[in-house]
Amino acid sequence: MAAANSNGNGTKPILEVRNLKKHFPIVRGFMRRVVGYVKAVDGVTFSVPEGKTLGLVGESGCGKTTTGRSILRAIEPTSGEVIFRDQDLGPIDVVKADKETVRHMRRNMQMIFQDPYSSLNPRMTLLDIVGEPLVVNKVARGSALEDRVAELLRRVGLRPEYMRRYPHAFSGGQRQRIGIARALALNPQLIVCDEPVSALDVSIQAQTLNLLEDLQEEMHLSYLFVAHDLSVVEHVSDAVAVMYVGKLVETAETEELYMNPLMPYTEALLSAVPRPDPRMEKNRIILEGEVADPANPPSGCYFHPRCRYAQALCSQEEPALREVRKDHFVACHFAEELSLRGVVELTK
Repeated sequence: MAAANSNGNGTKPILEVRNLKKHFPIVRGFMRRVVGYVKAVDGVTFSVPEGKTLGLVGESGCGKTTTGRSILRAIEPTSGEVIFRDQDLGPIDVVKADKETVRHMRRNMQMIFQDPYSSLNPRMTLLDIVGEPLVVNKVARGSALEDRVAELLRRVGLRPEYMRRYPHAFSGGQRQRIGIARALALNPQLIVCDEPVSALDVSIQAQTLNLLEDLQEEMHLSYLFVAHDLSVVEHVSDAVAVMYVGKLVETAETEELYMNPLMPYTEALLSAVPRPDPRMEKNRIILEGEVADPANPPSGCYFHPRCRYAQALCSQEEPALREVRKDHFVACHFAEELSLRGVVELTK
């Protein structure tokens, strides 16, 4: 589902990302000459079906957040296509869209940020924060604005009378609910969730995830859920895409990927997923070496210096992302030959 162009029932996905790249220039010297590029996102392709959640996972620095921000044009992509099916304007190539189109499109594409402390202006009340998208887009003012903000606060589990308070009066979980209310203000179709629970306590994480799921069902939202915690992704995602050093290395339906990984990197990530039964023996896979440098990646498969299954071909030829099983794509030369362990096997 993540790499195909339809969601399995013949309908077009709400978001299609094709060969997306974001390269940051490296400049040195007095003349500020470009001497290289950091390939933060390097040829990523996936899709998000309408009303579903795609989890985008990987280690810190793999390019997940950069991918999410590039999709929204919060940062300018280097190249590629991002096709968003806007309910008002129809299919839009976000990368090539002009400023007016992007401004309108952002009413239907929103973002929930990772840090609920730094993403809220401490000098603005909840009425100002949640109501800002409505004011900027000339949707509501005055009493109509207050009514809409009150409705949004109720929807995320906060009391409407809180709208005159400032962010410092709220806990981390409550602040993230404020961020969610702001993202919902314009009734978007797609929300990019950039690690929305990583800064929260575990008990608050569960409440926030349940809220996001309830809102998805109620408002028919589509999510691109960026995270490094695979236990969180397992709970909320319909499909999962795994990134390593700016590239997708595996995509599949959630259950299929967790039970039958085909990429050694995915197997190592799954070995770190915590299980609730302390009697289960964990067989943790510790990766050797360092994450590849996106400014100077190794030849062949980027993961081969850390892969315990690597062979000579892995250092010579870069593997293409290919469909090995139905709707299960992997970038590994030897995916058919390896017998990797999923979550169940790794906890026995």
